[in-house]
Amino acid sequence: MCTVCGCGTSVVEDKDKAQKRDAQAHDHAAHGHHHHHLHDHGHDHDHGHRHDHEHHDHCHDHGGASHGDDSIDYGAGLAGVHAPGLSQERIVKIERDILSKNDAYARENRHRLAANGNFALNFVSSPGSGKTSLLVRAIEDLKARREIVVIEGDQQTSNDAERIRATGARALQINTGKGCHLDAHMVGHAIDTLAPEKNALLFIENVGNLVCPSAFDLGEAHKVVVLSVTEGEDKPLKYPDMFAAADLMLLNKADLLPHLDFDVGACIAAALTVNPDLQTLVVSARSGEGMQAFYAWIEARAARMAVAE
Repeated sequence: MCTVCGCGTSVVEDKDKAQKRDAQAHDHAAHGHHHHHLHDHGHDHDHGHRHDHEHHDHCHDHGGASHGDDSIDYGAGLAGVHAPGLSQERIVKIERDILSKNDAYARENRHRLAANGNFALNFVSSPGSGKTSLLVRAIEDLKARREIVVIEGDQQTSNDAERIRATGARALQINTGKGCHLDAHMVGHAIDTLAPEKNALLFIENVGNLVCPSAFDLGEAHKVVVLSVTEGEDKPLKYPDMFAAADLMLLNKADLLPHLDFDVGACIAAALTVNPDLQTLVVSARSGEGMQAFYAWIEARAARMAVAE
């Protein structure tokens, strides 16, 4: 998990205001809430590389569990991840520190969104699954019902935000640089800038990555994992943390199924092995298949949230 090093600086780009701002250099006095910039990401990497061993003689403990000659499992330790120069206990402490700060920001975001009646979904997937196409289709179909605003996360470019704006929806781009996921602090600033109308939907398109975003709560009501049928049925087993964290799986690009050797039932079974409560909808952003069922899911969950509040 990337929490052992902390991810890079992000830039929030708001085309409507024609400005770019470093999300870690905001003047907090300008915001209605208080992100206190607790960006102590615990960089404990020993960049001096003072290794007293010969690299060709690997007799030291790599921290992984060996499974014969076929594999080494670096996820078998206490932390579930390996970082050179850090003990498992130290990694756990760093992760707890980072995630506890993120979770505090997420709670604040969730409270603000709920107070304004904003239902937020965090869309996560590997790159190329069709997240942006799904959002474009959903916005076109739903924008007459209520406002939809979008936060776009990518390492570079504003390409996806431009696609969203072409629908008439407001979108804000967050470029994460070397960072591999959005965090709640970034999203808090984006909410400030977008200032969604009361009862608006907020779609958050996370950076394409099936690993790191699973650990970072952004303040959303639900995580929606998008899996393209071109990716293979075993993705939920290969990347279990993401599917365990999600409430809904969208099997996208269903229009390609006649041309692929993809077993929908096997994929759903794999996902349920990881998360027995995970719901699945088979959809196509291109043909529209399954999209009405997805919209019904959104409306039902949004109504449920409104009643709970």
